Amino acid sequence: MHMTWKLAALVLVAACGRTDHIGKPPSFTPAQEAPEARAMTEPGLPDVVVDLRPVDAASLWSPSRASLLGDRRAVVRGDILTVVIEIDERAEISNSSDRSRSGSENLSVPGLFGLPQRLDTKLPEGASSDELVGLTSQSSSSGDGSVKRNEKLELRIAATVLDVLPNGVLSISGSQELRVNFELRELLVTGFVRPEDVSRQNEITYDKIASARVSYGGRGQITDVQQPRIGQQVLDAVLPF
Repeated sequence: MHMTWKLAALVLVAACGRTDHIGKPPSFTPAQEAPEARAMTEPGLPDVVVDLRPVDAASLWSPSRASLLGDRRAVVRGDILTVVIEIDERAEISNSSDRSRSGSENLSVPGLFGLPQRLDTKLPEGASSDELVGLTSQSSSSGDGSVKRNEKLELRIAATVLDVLPNGVLSISGSQELRVNFELRELLVTGFVRPEDVSRQNEITYDKIASARVSYGGRGQITDVQQPRIGQQVLDAVLPF
């Protein structure tokens, strides 16, 4: 009985994610609950205040980030930068093997103290002891395998600096949701970047993100139809046949 309640609770939890978009489009994730929003609202470490003279404040060469030629790249908690994801990878592996072996063995006793000659007289007609044993073997094996893989993905997403590590590396996270009719597409990216890898356009490519985690998927009515039911997934994981 106790096991039945556990199974029922598991089914209810799994179904909660699908009841959100029954008869209506899937709901967006509240932006205020995202870690990026907390990084923008919570104050970080205080910035170093530069004492500028009136002449320097009006100069185009002011070191301030707000100046015309200032460096506006993301460097502190709450800053925003653009992540460029352009994946165009192709891998092809082909293996083949062929092996063949053959062997033949013959054993004859033409003379052994005259025993073969005496044995021949007692053997049935047509039989002879000239070739007592004859063995022939042949074996062959071949194998062929190939792997082909092609991936192409072009995306751009704005990510927020969540934290600045003690060594200066930036921890970033970005999320993007796009709803078309009853299907919601989600794009998530997290990782660690070096400030010097951020370009002057405040952009960074995905191949310069350490521990990059990129997720591109969705949820909605079409996704539910394409996914097997929770009961079938449990049986596929448990049944050994």
